[in-house]
Amino acid sequence: MHDDLTPIFFPKFLRQLGLLPTWQFGDVYGMDPELLSMVPRPVCAVLLLFPVTEKYESFRLEEEAKIKAQGQDVSPDVYFMKQTIGNACGTIGLIHAVANNQEHLEFETDSPLKMFLVQSTKLSPENKATFLEKDESIRVTHESSAQEGQTEAPSLDEKVDLHFIAFVNVGGHLYELDGRKPFPIAHGKTSEVRFLEDATEVCKTFMARDPQELRFTVVALSKA
Repeated sequence: MHDDLTPIFFPKFLRQLGLLPTWQFGDVYGMDPELLSMVPRPVCAVLLLFPVTEKYESFRLEEEAKIKAQGQDVSPDVYFMKQTIGNACGTIGLIHAVANNQEHLEFETDSPLKMFLVQSTKLSPENKATFLEKDESIRVTHESSAQEGQTEAPSLDEKVDLHFIAFVNVGGHLYELDGRKPFPIAHGKTSEVRFLEDATEVCKTFMARDPQELRFTVVALSKA
């Protein structure tokens, strides 16, 4: 099993790309109220690492067909990009988390990540992905972070069975952002106060679909 970036390397990766550590990632150890109460607030993004199983894949295709048939309301302010690079879901998850919280986060003046977001914000999800493929600073940082702590770096198209997605609050609505999906998934209303609880409720549905699976990790981006 290999994912490109594990949560332990998120802070260093973001730091190298010019994000100031005013907000920091921390583990969410469980979904019950007592464990959620230990997570520092406010929380502006939640990342879920989960196994891509047959059950999940069949659910994903059903969900996509249903949304295409029924439609959904997605705010034009949501920053969403496709994943076209194999093994880049950690990077895409982080970009989704940061891009949709730029009013909360602080960047260095010459931050390569901020520059990427400013230049790519008006592009389509597909063109954002192409733009990322060409972004040397993010790619180099990603490769050095992903290789750290690994004896052998995986090839970029090696089969990965764990996947990262991001949950964000844009305009009082909870969105699931997954670069493997054709569009953001709207999960209803939320608020700054309720965001962690609302996002972890959706995480619970992922776990309930695959009750035999233990490979779930949830991290929250909290005010430091």
